[in-house]
Amino acid sequence: MTDYRIGIDVGGTNTDAVVMDGDDNLLAKTKTPTTEDITSGILSALDVVLDDSGVSEDELDYVMLGTTHATNAITERRGLNEVGVIRIGAPATQSIRPLLEWPDDLAAAIGNNVAILDGGHEFDGRLLNDLDEEQVRAQIREFSDVDAFAVTSVFSPVRDDHETRVAELIREEVGDDVPISVSNEIGSVGLLERENATALNAALTSVASEAANAFVEAMDERGIDANLYFGQNDGTLMSVDYAIRYPIFTVASGPSNSVRGAAYLSQVENGIIVDVGGTTTDVGAVTEGFPRESSVAVEIGEVKTNFRMPDIIAIGIGGGSIVSTDGGVTVGPQSVGYKLTEEARCFGGETLTATDLEVAAGTIDIGSETPAVDDEIVEAAREYVRERVEREVDRMKTSADPVPVVIVGGGSILVPDDIAGASEVHKPDHYEVANAVGVAIAQVSGEVDRIYSLDEMDREGAIQHAKDEATDNALAAGADPDSVDIVDIEEVPLSYLPGNAVRIKVKAAGALDH
Repeated sequence: MTDYRIGIDVGGTNTDAVVMDGDDNLLAKTKTPTTEDITSGILSALDVVLDDSGVSEDELDYVMLGTTHATNAITERRGLNEVGVIRIGAPATQSIRPLLEWPDDLAAAIGNNVAILDGGHEFDGRLLNDLDEEQVRAQIREFSDVDAFAVTSVFSPVRDDHETRVAELIREEVGDDVPISVSNEIGSVGLLERENATALNAALTSVASEAANAFVEAMDERGIDANLYFGQNDGTLMSVDYAIRYPIFTVASGPSNSVRGAAYLSQVENGIIVDVGGTTTDVGAVTEGFPRESSVAVEIGEVKTNFRMPDIIAIGIGGGSIVSTDGGVTVGPQSVGYKLTEEARCFGGETLTATDLEVAAGTIDIGSETPAVDDEIVEAAREYVRERVEREVDRMKTSADPVPVVIVGGGSILVPDDIAGASEVHKPDHYEVANAVGVAIAQVSGEVDRIYSLDEMDREGAIQHAKDEATDNALAAGADPDSVDIVDIEEVPLSYLPGNAVRIKVKAAGALDH
């Protein structure tokens, strides 16, 4: 059986789609404007690639989607759940309350319902304080208006007993219909950042359900009975059910898909990826074919978090970027976005965009007319783009040595072929749909990030425990049991903690489960 599959990536400006066969050959591709309701844009792209490829709906085995639903909901403070945020850690953690550093409007959007209750553990698993179940039940009843819960306990990545029990108590009090996010499944060590990630995840559960339902309904509307997957932040896939439980893992799926797709199309396993879209340019690093993970806390919607996120720098330059000539030539960060075909001069509009400059220079031929733009403006804008991209490529490198640079995305024409600091510059075939290719070829992964006390088990036992848990997480996300491999192990001795403590991070990945 040929595994025909479709990869779809929904960006701020364009929705890209590709059809690929079981040997990873690209059979058809398209780039269509993203629509306001998103679903109709997905259907439009779907229809084009099915028609061009000659693959019928009933021949499709997989459809993979990279979506910006979760990111947009956080940015726009729209559609978020009202969350009951419960921290288990009193009296030790009462000096800083939950959500303290959140922007006021975002905290208000999720209800600002917070509580710090007795319980929690030390780094080595020893009890910090007993869990008071009656106190927990009373607090759950007090959160009568919430429609999601976020539970965070001190050092739960080491020992999750209290989080698990609180989740059970919530189900006993309010039933199984209210989603519960527990922090040991989402973030790593670092109480406040893990708590933030967990609260954001809980806030996104309704948004994720809506996105998943729209995805499923779009496929049903076209009579497609295929396995459906969402792209996630590390460049791998997760099942629809998994995405509904952990929507926070989708927020950076777009840039991650581009990194994976660019690495595959260029055959560059280690280097820098520059993805030029319609609104932004994302600069990331690829390591052994996967996006390099950020080693520092990442801000989402101005909230600091510590779960798995790609190391990405975004700059406000893209094909739809508005060119300003006031006090010198600048490009972006304002963009016409998905209205490029209405507002850009080359399409009869009145806004000068980065795309107009390339049309005026004759490097691309799109639109209905050629804008009249002075050569000096074109050259100054190109130099502005070059300098911005070179600066971010330099920031992304881990040494001063030149490295391969791969340029992809629909706006790639904006970036020159000679970039300072690059050993070679690739613009591979199908570069404009690298993000859709990335989600179409993706594997399924699982990850674990825990602290182990080597006073209680030996090093080999700790590493094996982490491997087993990462493998279980990959299987839960939809991986084929026979194909799962450990793709990354990171071990960090924690000398600042008493006792013999070590932090172990393990990632497992495998092919889709047929």
